Amino acid sequence: MTSRLKKAGIGLTVAGALAVSFIGGKEGMKTKAYLDIVGIPTVCFGETRGVKLGDQYTPAQCREQFGAALVDYETGMRACLKAPDAIPAKPYVAFLSASYNIGVPTFCRSSMARLANAGDLRGACNALMLYVNAGGRKVQGLINRRMDEKKLCLEGISR
Repeated sequence: MTSRLKKAGIGLTVAGALAVSFIGGKEGMKTKAYLDIVGIPTVCFGETRGVKLGDQYTPAQCREQFGAALVDYETGMRACLKAPDAIPAKPYVAFLSASYNIGVPTFCRSSMARLANAGDLRGACNALMLYVNAGGRKVQGLINRRMDEKKLCLEGISR
């Protein structure tokens, strides 16, 4: 499947620029590996895949890794959406942000994906608020992130 974040040989699309800015701003960049709120080694822009405590990256390495990760997560997210290209840019980026944060398998099993596939984008946007727990408890940072994702999502479908 093609990426809506990048155009071959051209660089970032509008959705891609929005994704980098929005998701990157939510994740923040830390160049030295740390344990996240549930104890998972994490580095750069929230990367957890293959990370070990003690890992360290330059800001340039973090940005490169983040760009590649966004396309990986987008590919996974697109695979569980029936018509990903029919979703407007802002909801698309909100769903990508959630996928990046909760993981593609969780997104694919979510009511967000189910409702988007049923054509209920408003319901899918509202379903973002179901994902505010980490380690079995509500986390204010996740509540804030989901509220921002929901706002972005709804902006993209409001007329």
